[in-house]
Amino acid sequence: MATNQSSSSSLQQVQQTASETTDPTPAVNAAPALTLYSTTVSDVGYVRSNNQDSSFAGRHFAAICDGMGGHAGGDTASTIAIRSLAHIEHEESSNDIETVSKIMETSVLAAHDAIVGKAKHERRLSGMGTTVVALSLVENHWILAHIGDSRAYLLRDGHLIRATKDHSYVQHLIDTGRITEAEAKNHPQRNVVMRVLGDFDIDPRPDISIRRAKAGDRWLLCSDGLCGVLEDSTLEETLSELTDPEECAQRLVAMALKAGSTDNVTAVIADATVPLSEKPTDENSPVPLVGGAVSASLESIADIIDESVVTAPALKADQGSPAQRAAALMQEQKPKNEQTDEATSPRVAQPSSQRPETTDVAMPNTGEIPVVQKRDGSASADPHDPEVARAIKTQQREQAQQARKRRSRFRMTIIGIIVAVLLVLGGAGFMAFRWSQTQYYLGEAEGSVAIYQGVPTDLFGFSLSHEVKRTDITVLSLPANWREQLSRGITVGSYAEAETHAQTIRQQAEDLQSQEKPKDEFGGAEQTDQSGQNDQSAQDNQQNQNDSAGASQSPSPSASNTETQQ
Repeated sequence: MATNQSSSSSLQQVQQTASETTDPTPAVNAAPALTLYSTTVSDVGYVRSNNQDSSFAGRHFAAICDGMGGHAGGDTASTIAIRSLAHIEHEESSNDIETVSKIMETSVLAAHDAIVGKAKHERRLSGMGTTVVALSLVENHWILAHIGDSRAYLLRDGHLIRATKDHSYVQHLIDTGRITEAEAKNHPQRNVVMRVLGDFDIDPRPDISIRRAKAGDRWLLCSDGLCGVLEDSTLEETLSELTDPEECAQRLVAMALKAGSTDNVTAVIADATVPLSEKPTDENSPVPLVGGAVSASLESIADIIDESVVTAPALKADQGSPAQRAAALMQEQKPKNEQTDEATSPRVAQPSSQRPETTDVAMPNTGEIPVVQKRDGSASADPHDPEVARAIKTQQREQAQQARKRRSRFRMTIIGIIVAVLLVLGGAGFMAFRWSQTQYYLGEAEGSVAIYQGVPTDLFGFSLSHEVKRTDITVLSLPANWREQLSRGITVGSYAEAETHAQTIRQQAEDLQSQEKPKDEFGGAEQTDQSGQNDQSAQDNQQNQNDSAGASQSPSPSASNTETQQ
């Protein structure tokens, strides 16, 4: 445990010493000018359906961009970033370290503006972004630009230095002492980045560092699909053992996939070497390589750097690995137009100045930064070039005019649709009203039966009927079922039918009244007879009472006789 702590402390000291910005002014007795030899390998991996990484490996400049933002967004963002940065391949000719470092920074910001502009014009690309790690060798000095969680490692004198610090949430937790490096590898939010280029409301300025170069320096630029699964000790061992850059890149990518990486995996190996001749020429140097998503824009990169470029070599798959056999089978089953560039043979593209005149190649679309055909026949996408700057302004004016035209057409289309809808509704309403006026129905009007022309309903608050005749039939004189039908409206086919129906209602009402009248008269006679009978009964009862009273008042004969005898 003590040995590990000592080793870790030593590595941190080396990192701190190497990460300090050095004086960019070259020494008077400077060493021979160093040259950059770089290569790149990029693989889609076993999980993703497309490669969203993009890489560039040139003689003076190397970069890697890890795109994000869905199936159609990540590869577009990383491609735009490489296109915006590729012109730096020729900026070393200025021999001014400060100038090139500023150009690298402004080019990264230009890439950010291009990605944002592209996302605004195409909503399907909303939310796309990319990381950037870019390296340039100028006057024996390394200039490094970095934003995001892709990393740059420097192997110097057998010691591995992590030259960048991730702009990620887990790195923030590590810096604040809340988690360790080991815990960060399995943290659920390890893929959350705090700073990237793209359609986000965050600071797009990259970290820029300058350090003196040494012969034998070896750089590894990689996406998190590689450094996220391999330990730093493994990287140090592999970078030290394999001297051939391409073999080293192949080994690292293969190891990351074997370790279970679920992302695209891309590596750039860049070595600082001493040239064999005092005046090295670009003709004797390797051709720049492009890998990943930007390989689909090979011609545009050739025009930007004004020299031939080649697609990066494909990963040499181990056919004995079940996972790689499955990935190869999935790749073969895809349509040819959907197969990734890694599955095809390397392609070479020449700049437009060297292409045959019969070759018809369209000028590429680099987002918001146009590729300009200059007066000398070369092509450039450098935003600092005056001709490119004028082209950008012209393009912006044209895009603004097109946007105004689109908005005007959109407004006119909306107005036309609204007018058409109103006309259709108006026509439908008029036809409905015309039809309703051919209909009649019987209804109620202030307690009487009335004939209406139209239909018993409203349309948008307007009544579709009006009264044409009111009869003398009272609604209250009708049975309950008739009253209910009249409240809803009794529909008929014509005015004549309405008149006939009204007569029918009147006749039924009169018949009903005539049936009720005899019952009333019969009931009255019966009441009279009963009254007479009651009067006669009352008189008979009164007479009986009077007779009884008279009998009780006359003297009894038996009583008189009794008194006389006494």
